[in-house]
Amino acid sequence: MFFSRRARVAFALFTGVVLLVLYFPLLYVARLSVATSRGFSWPPSGFTFDHWSRAVDAPGPREALRHSLTTAGWATVIALVLGSLAAVALTRYRFFGRHAVNLMLVLPIALPGIVTGIAFNSGFRRIGFDLSRLTLVVAHATFCIVIVFNNMSARMRQLSPSLDEASADLGADQLQTFWYVRLPLLRTALLAGGLLAFALSFDEIIVTTFTAEAGYRTLPIWIFENMFRDRSLPLVNVTATFVVLAMIAPVYLAQRLTDTTSGGRI
Repeated sequence: MFFSRRARVAFALFTGVVLLVLYFPLLYVARLSVATSRGFSWPPSGFTFDHWSRAVDAPGPREALRHSLTTAGWATVIALVLGSLAAVALTRYRFFGRHAVNLMLVLPIALPGIVTGIAFNSGFRRIGFDLSRLTLVVAHATFCIVIVFNNMSARMRQLSPSLDEASADLGADQLQTFWYVRLPLLRTALLAGGLLAFALSFDEIIVTTFTAEAGYRTLPIWIFENMFRDRSLPLVNVTATFVVLAMIAPVYLAQRLTDTTSGGRI
């Protein structure tokens, strides 16, 4: 398809405006993290790394970071196990209610976070579970499972059914077929799903608000609680910039792995 010069210029301008709207606030916060001025002043003045050194020594962000890493790590492990098993079951086998199970698996990612959070909060209280780190991990794992499930399902649909037959003809049982044949072909999709699930859990705030125990603050919760305090604004800008930079790596790697995975059909 060919476009006129005027159309190409219009598309380029539109793309530039969209990118500016999306990324200028992030760049602005990053600039404030190294500015000598406090608050959200415009234009930011000065340049210093004092705020970054203070953030490293501050107990609040450091503890919140540890909580975020712990929660995201456990939620990702659960999602990798359950999401992979669900993908195998729903992709390879046909049974009654298969489509309903598939819908229930992907529904948490489609629901608004506040609906999911309220549902979990109410459900835990009704069955007598006090909010704790366990309830937080379980809540995060539900929507992380969707990411792993979608990645694994898409990859498994690309694999030829004849792989299992060829492996069986060579004398391998189902466990050996999975370990030596399927897993090497699925590991990039598994890793990509795990990275995206970790990033999603690490950044989550709404569901965390409703399912975390009192006083247990993840990094997004800490940012939200301190962004309206003038004395904490420099640390908030540093912490928010750190979160953006930290999430670039897993999202980029997941994208690269997904491109590699979908590069050809096996």
